[in-house]
Amino acid sequence: MAETTDSPQLVRVLGPGLLLLFVIGDILGTGIYALTGEVANEVGGVVWLPFLLAFAVATVTAFSYLELVTKYPRAAGAALYTHKAFGVHFLTFLVAFAVMSSGITSAATAARAFAANFAEAFGLDLAGTVGITAIALVFVLVLAVINFRGVGESVKTNVVLTMVELGGLLIIVAIGMWALGFGGGDFSRVVEIDPGDRSVFSAVVAGTALAFFAMVGFEDSVNMAEECKEPTRIFPRMLLLGLGLAALVYVLVSITAIALVPPDELGAGETPLLRVVEVGAPAFPVGIFAFVTMFAVANTALINMLMASRLVYGIAREDVLPTVLGRVHPTRRTPYVAIVFTTLLAVGLVVFVGGVPELGGTTALLLLGVFAIVNVAALVLRRDHVEHRHFRAPTILPVLGAASCLFLVLPWVDRPATQYRTAGVLLGIGVVLWLVTRFAGRRDGRPASTTDREES
Repeated sequence: MAETTDSPQLVRVLGPGLLLLFVIGDILGTGIYALTGEVANEVGGVVWLPFLLAFAVATVTAFSYLELVTKYPRAAGAALYTHKAFGVHFLTFLVAFAVMSSGITSAATAARAFAANFAEAFGLDLAGTVGITAIALVFVLVLAVINFRGVGESVKTNVVLTMVELGGLLIIVAIGMWALGFGGGDFSRVVEIDPGDRSVFSAVVAGTALAFFAMVGFEDSVNMAEECKEPTRIFPRMLLLGLGLAALVYVLVSITAIALVPPDELGAGETPLLRVVEVGAPAFPVGIFAFVTMFAVANTALINMLMASRLVYGIAREDVLPTVLGRVHPTRRTPYVAIVFTTLLAVGLVVFVGGVPELGGTTALLLLGVFAIVNVAALVLRRDHVEHRHFRAPTILPVLGAASCLFLVLPWVDRPATQYRTAGVLLGIGVVLWLVTRFAGRRDGRPASTTDREES
């Protein structure tokens, strides 16, 4: 759909600092706070290695995203790149639906986790799951209000939450340094590997596939391109710096955790880092760390809802979704219809879906598939020349990115079958929605997509 000059546009408020905090805040969060113990169950003491390998896979894919977002600085992200590269309406819709579903599912799951932590932090005795669901729904609606008020308010809220969650992880690192200085931990465990009844290779690959969930989030920033100042100039530095800082924190936290708590004990509970605090610093008020965890989860939910609404807005402007979803509020300058749509989906997930591990693994599975397509799209779009200067990744990196992402998608990584089934159901819903959208477009006499007739 061609833009008109009198149509309100998104306001560019993101500078380098806010963009960097957005990237860091989106990567940090639920993954590292919840998955450290699960990764330890896969590999034993070398829990830091899967996080490091997941960082490597994410980084090579980030180079493809950087080339594409600086070449096409628009809000639709992976869906836009897929359509420009392949021109297949069905594939574009599936990619968009997979990314949107992963963001909303992650946000809805984080909302339930927030509600559970909220109840525990305030000592609330909630009967059954009704109380938890009610708190989670209120939380989702609060996110919608923040999102509607504008990306400036949303990202500033993200700054506060990012500092809180980063502070919690730095507490873990400080405890590890204290233990190292006073001999309170067993740092020899960080080089011990326990693959169980599998080969070392299989154990590390399974751990990496699991740890990858903790590294996703960097790709969300490309959906903020139309609200970023000078995206071509600042995106490469801020995205790579954010990834590197997050990976450094992850490695330090995982080394501290395994040095203070044995692998079998670390992987036995649902709050591994809380156990690290209890063992490494018994005098530290554990309740404070519970609050930090709650805010970290809140930050994950906020950024995912920001991403999902901007993605829906972007692809609606490409006529892949109904154009009404691309409307911008004339006063707040935010994509208000897309915000309502994604909030309703999140509400449905909060009510009907649970299970953080299953949804987290499914999120990673879907995004790995999307990342493989984006890496191939970066290579295909080398033949499409634009007038402005943009970042260009070394050719070998998109090749490595596509290969590594496809490798982690396939069943030999020992991924639970429930994740494949859940992903299949989600994509099946996407197919149904695509058919409905296609039929509605034909009935109205509109072409399937106007993207082919547009130039960026």
